[in-house]
Amino acid sequence: MANSTNMFALVDCNNFYVSCERAFQPSLEGKPVVVLSNNDGCIVSRSAEAKALGIPMGEPLFKIRPLVEQHGVQALSSNYALYGDMSGRVMGYLASMAPELEVYSIDEAFLSLHGMARWHGPLDTYARQIRSEVRRRTHIPTCIGLAPTKTLAKLANRVAKKDPSLGGVLLLDSNERRQWALERVPVEDVWGIGRQYATKLHSMGITTAAGLARCSEAIARKHLGGVVGARLVRELQGYPCHQLNPSEDGSLARQSIACTRTFGRPLAQFEDVLGAVAAFASRAAEKLRRQGSAASLLTVFLSQNRFGNAPPPHTRSAQVTLPVSTSNTTELVRFARALLGRLWQPGTVYTKAGVILDGFEQGGQEQLSLFAPDGGERVERLMRKLDALNARYGIGSVQVAAVLGAHPGKAPWKGQQQRRTPAYTTCWDELWQVG
Repeated sequence: MANSTNMFALVDCNNFYVSCERAFQPSLEGKPVVVLSNNDGCIVSRSAEAKALGIPMGEPLFKIRPLVEQHGVQALSSNYALYGDMSGRVMGYLASMAPELEVYSIDEAFLSLHGMARWHGPLDTYARQIRSEVRRRTHIPTCIGLAPTKTLAKLANRVAKKDPSLGGVLLLDSNERRQWALERVPVEDVWGIGRQYATKLHSMGITTAAGLARCSEAIARKHLGGVVGARLVRELQGYPCHQLNPSEDGSLARQSIACTRTFGRPLAQFEDVLGAVAAFASRAAEKLRRQGSAASLLTVFLSQNRFGNAPPPHTRSAQVTLPVSTSNTTELVRFARALLGRLWQPGTVYTKAGVILDGFEQGGQEQLSLFAPDGGERVERLMRKLDALNARYGIGSVQVAAVLGAHPGKAPWKGQQQRRTPAYTTCWDELWQVG
């Protein structure tokens, strides 16, 4: 292992969606609980009790209905407003505990702990303090892996989750501990090893992370995708090849924003799908303004049922580089509508759509267009008013007309959420009530 003083920590929230639900429903503790995907279709999060019953991840609810009824499994609709807010609380606290933070996903973050031992003592003790404080503030349980590389930190976190005797924290600060952890992890569970690579490695007699770490650089380059595989093996050997990727301004700002949904029912009318795409673009624009950014790239995609009779490709996408970076909802909806027109195939039935914003710049510092009309301040005031009204009266209270589609009532693209719990922290009408 390299003689490195830098250490990475991977903080991962346990069974995140289920844990968010339990934070406001303590009666769910100790019971089997699952959270379902859009339209209450498949299982996307399981409690430890549900895992112990053999309920697999991604399984459609109807396939395990007998098991659910026999063991009284609580099945809940996904509540992304709640999960996003709880994630922000966890990440905000983690950002205050380390000089650098990379938000890897809604429930995972890498921390750089370089030099922290000098001020906080042993890093595993410091990690236990962080873990305890996250639990106290949010009721979200976590596990923390610490190691000199990001890949080893991820591996340490996995071992800490599987072995209750470790108390949720594992520090790999010596060759002996690293080797012990590597021997306990199957090669297919190593971060960066997909199903195809795992099959190839098993055929070569490499079944554990320890076996992979013993590979030469030449073998890694030949069988694991060139330099990417070589770096993976070096990271397992304790030599850091990847650094953190925090946002450029050191905040928790995202580097891309995606808003995608599976429709509540298949759609074949342009106005219905336009309503969904306009709603997704509006929501993404709102998130963009909230972090003070402007986007220069806009992508729209449309998907058909991949299990239907239509030949592939089942998903088509189109992208545009905007003339001027913007967070203006009306502009983004206008360009999204144009992209949708390029993708649209009459007579086709669609099941999913999405809008993705990339190429972010700091809001207010965009490069101006020589030929664009000068309406910057007026548009900015309009967007502030729009956000203020939606913050006061609820998301979607004021929106562009295209969102309404051909049905002013309930939008046909909205999914089924018959088991959704209240948005306890983000809606005045659904605040958590005690007593």
